[in-house]
Amino acid sequence: MDRQQERVMREVAERNIRFLRLWFTDVAGVLKAVAMDPGQLEEAFTEGIGFDGSAIEGLTRVHESDMLLKPDASTFGLLPWRGDQDPVGRMFCDVLTPDGIESRSDPRAALERVIQRAKDMGFTAMVHPEIEFYLLSKPVTFERLVPVDQAGYFDHVARGDDNDFRRKAVRMLEDMGIAVEFSHHEGGPGQNEIDLRATDALTAADNIMTARVVIEEAALREDIVATFMPKPFIEHPGSGMHTHISLFEGDQNAFYDPAGEHQLSATGRHFIAGLLTHARAICAVTNQHVNSYKRLWGGGEAPAHVSWGHNNASALVRVPRYKPTKRSAARLEYRALDPAANPYLALALLLGAGLDGIDKRMELMPEAEDNVWALSDRERQVLGIEALPSSLHEAVKDMRGSELVAATLGEEMFDHVLRDKEREWRRYREQITPREIAQFIRLH
Repeated sequence: MDRQQERVMREVAERNIRFLRLWFTDVAGVLKAVAMDPGQLEEAFTEGIGFDGSAIEGLTRVHESDMLLKPDASTFGLLPWRGDQDPVGRMFCDVLTPDGIESRSDPRAALERVIQRAKDMGFTAMVHPEIEFYLLSKPVTFERLVPVDQAGYFDHVARGDDNDFRRKAVRMLEDMGIAVEFSHHEGGPGQNEIDLRATDALTAADNIMTARVVIEEAALREDIVATFMPKPFIEHPGSGMHTHISLFEGDQNAFYDPAGEHQLSATGRHFIAGLLTHARAICAVTNQHVNSYKRLWGGGEAPAHVSWGHNNASALVRVPRYKPTKRSAARLEYRALDPAANPYLALALLLGAGLDGIDKRMELMPEAEDNVWALSDRERQVLGIEALPSSLHEAVKDMRGSELVAATLGEEMFDHVLRDKEREWRRYREQITPREIAQFIRLH
């Protein structure tokens, strides 16, 4: 065993931890967990723990059901809501075949492959996610979605439920070793945001998964409900997960060039060009639900067009202002991603698209200097600004023809995502909504 595994073994023994939870995700990004007796920990580290992979959506086929979970000791942490009296530990896992080879349907492995590609090119990716969500008062039903307050962006809500919630959620995250940079009220009533500090890409994806669990647990302990639904309200802004990305070569920020326009290097420009080139093709993963497109096309500064800009909140990719002398702060912000995405697959495709831009030295389109939403279709056409998919159906069609997405996800996962998203679209299309009933039938 390596040192990290030995450290975890000691801590489990010294703190008398009786339960360990092994976490992993299915292809859709739904968190899965199995509780393990600490007596099996050494075996789990050295050989893995067996489970039926065919029972997990998209993970493997029935005739290849035997799979292994191999815990990543670097992700060990205690679940803070369980307290010190009965501590419960958790670790994220890689999914392996019985031969010890990474599963072709493990989302975490897909991201690890892209991280290795970046490393082979000389880069380390750093990722800083901004997680938005709504808090709702109980009871929550199909007919009753009531935000916990009527506040707006950066508002302070005196004695508000979300004040207590954010404080407790941030404390839980920090107790698990996840650093929080900011937390505040967002633009919609009951809408909040928690920004996690920049880390390497794999840790960032693990942290996003953990944060979603923590946020839901903290909300329930305040007797409210948290939702990461991209667009729960017609009249209020949707919830995004704006994601800041930077590449480093050693300790040097590869996106920084003091002589470049907006101090952006050629590497940074190629990376953005790759993101824009593949933006439509990756949309079925970065925005994987029918509801995601109601956010993208529902206004509220959500990006709906393939463009970039310096400090332009209407653009798909924004190059934020940062301290001119602080080269480590050079980064870009991808604004389409929403908090219901599978973070492993989404980050794998964002990084893969950007690296493709660097590898092929793609030229960056002209900057969008105006509000992209305010431009006419004719003006956008002249500027070469195309629209993002307007529906999941359209996004799946674009993804189907993408060699980059197929290569990044792998054949099995690529095929599963396509089938799963086509199924979601069919089920949505078959629904008869209350709006349709009211349109055609006089209700008494």
